[in-house]
Amino acid sequence: MKIMRSMGAVGIVASAALVLTACGSDPAANNSGNQSSNAAPAPSGTANVECGGKNPLSAEGSSAQKTAIDIFVQQYRAKCSGQQVNYNPSGSGAGVKQFNANQVDFAGSDSALKVGEEANAAKARCAGSEAWNLPLVVGPVAVAYKLDGVDKLTLNAEVTAKIFNGTIKTWDDPAIKAVKGNETLTLPAKPIQVISRSDESGTTDNFQKYLKAASKGAWTQGDGKQFKGGVGNGAEKSNGVVEAAKAGDGTITYVESSFAKDGIKPALLDSGSGGVELTPENVAKSLDAAKFKKEGTNDLALDLDAIYSSDTAGAYPLLLVTYEIVCSKYDNPEVAKAVKAFLGVAATDGQKPLSDKGYVPIPQSLQDKVLTSVKAIA
Repeated sequence: MKIMRSMGAVGIVASAALVLTACGSDPAANNSGNQSSNAAPAPSGTANVECGGKNPLSAEGSSAQKTAIDIFVQQYRAKCSGQQVNYNPSGSGAGVKQFNANQVDFAGSDSALKVGEEANAAKARCAGSEAWNLPLVVGPVAVAYKLDGVDKLTLNAEVTAKIFNGTIKTWDDPAIKAVKGNETLTLPAKPIQVISRSDESGTTDNFQKYLKAASKGAWTQGDGKQFKGGVGNGAEKSNGVVEAAKAGDGTITYVESSFAKDGIKPALLDSGSGGVELTPENVAKSLDAAKFKKEGTNDLALDLDAIYSSDTAGAYPLLLVTYEIVCSKYDNPEVAKAVKAFLGVAATDGQKPLSDKGYVPIPQSLQDKVLTSVKAIA
């Protein structure tokens, strides 16, 4: 199978933000094939921001953010004429490194800063002030597969974990057949070809966190931005894993939901009440369990373990949250002014178009917290 080693890179202008697409295309525009029309309601409110400050802003990070930031920048420019954001969708790991090296004004990441070395480096970059993780869009991750003759596959976390760590090796394994909803499927005696992200990725981190939290001990490989399953082949960025999965038959990967189309299919996920389709409405049900790692502060990193391990009926639990990582206090007030304006627009006017694209806009309660944090940036 031909693996895409690199998708090259860089998006230059105003392009990339929060949740589910990737470099070089506008997959969100085609989400309707995999998403329900019953999208979760967008939060209310319009931006009331003070325009100006540094122009253009520079940012880098998650390739899963591209289409959403395109939307955010469009809304930002409509509100603040002439203002721009240059975003390089180089991946979450690269974005955090560039932010911590003081090379960009903010970073986009599919996972919050890790406590310890990563968070300490961010604090040093912010001249001793805390760096905050601000979630702006929530989006599902698909466990996507290509298997001739199988149009509707259901997986649970335990079986998914065993596939991605190599314990389950063929599609006709009895454990797959035993998942509720698969009883009547004819599954071939074909090797399972696992495709993972070869670059550092917040999508990988969230996927492995889900397996760790929900697989009842089947996943012991840990989490992090590098895939640790030890099987299969790797490809760079979201487009890369999709192209690799489409190149063969019997493949399986994990990818932002807007990519699970045109040749690969998203599996239904069973958390105990039967297979649940990947739709914005079903993802929104999972947010009921959301809590924050630092309750009562302006750092809004979510504790996702409760979501991943939830057995809420009808809820799709495998999701990622894309954060904008910012300094709580910038040493340049012009940077702070522009960052506050951009994020204020993204959290309000920028949310409504996301719903039309099949994403899951932040709920009203989270929007209120994000705006409070944005206003507190100095």
